[in-house]
Amino acid sequence: MKVAVVTGGTSGMGLGVARMLLGKGYYVYATYVGSDFMEKLDNFEAIKTDQANRGEVYDFINYVKGETDHLDCLVCNAGMSIRKSFTEFEDRDWDMMMEVAVNSHYILCREFFPIIPAGSRILFTGSQMGLMPHGTVLAYGVTKSAVHALCRNLVKEFEGTGTTVNAIVPGFVETPWQKEKPEEIKQNIYKKTAIHRFASVEEIVDAFRFCIENPFVNGSLIEVNGGYSYK
Repeated sequence: MKVAVVTGGTSGMGLGVARMLLGKGYYVYATYVGSDFMEKLDNFEAIKTDQANRGEVYDFINYVKGETDHLDCLVCNAGMSIRKSFTEFEDRDWDMMMEVAVNSHYILCREFFPIIPAGSRILFTGSQMGLMPHGTVLAYGVTKSAVHALCRNLVKEFEGTGTTVNAIVPGFVETPWQKEKPEEIKQNIYKKTAIHRFASVEEIVDAFRFCIENPFVNGSLIEVNGGYSYK
C-alpha cells in the first residue's frame, strides 16, 4: 500500500487532499493542532503535532518511520497567520509562522528523504499572497514566498528519480479559516476576483490530484485563483 503524509490534514484543504489520497488507496498520516479529530476514516491516522514545536515534529517523523519503510507522497500543507500590523509584530510571532510553514516542512522533507522511493510526489500548499504583497499580514506573504522557493529548490535534490515537487498556489478558498473574515472584506475580495467568489476546497484538491497523476509536472507553482486581482 502506498503511504502519504499530509500536514494540517484534518480540516479545509488538508482534509480534502487526505480524502482524495484515501480514495486513491493510500494510507495517510496527518498532523493537526487544536481540538481532537474525532472522525473515523479507514487507513487514516491523525496525530496531534504542533509544528511550531520542533520536538513534536521530530516525534511525528520518528513515529511514521517506525510504522513504514516508504513514503510515496508528502503534502506540506500546514500554515498559520497571526493578524497584527507590521509594527505590532513581535519576534516570536515571526518565528512561529516561519517554523510552521517553512522550517518544519524543510525538516520533514530532509528526514523523510531516505524513505521516499523513486516516482513519488511532494506537494506544497503555497498562496497567491506569496506572489503579491499581502494587504494585512506581511509575514504570511513572506512565509508562502519561502514555501514556493523551497518547492523549486527541492526539484534539484530529486533530479533523475522521477519524484516530482510542485506547489499549488490558491487564491481565496472557502475553508474554516476564511469563515472568520468579516463579510465586508469577503465582498472586497470577490470584487477583485474575476469569478466573484472563493474557490471550493474540491476545486483546489483537483489541482493536487493533477500533480499526483501527471509525472511530467515538476517544479511548478500552479495558480488556482479565479482570476484574482484581474483589475
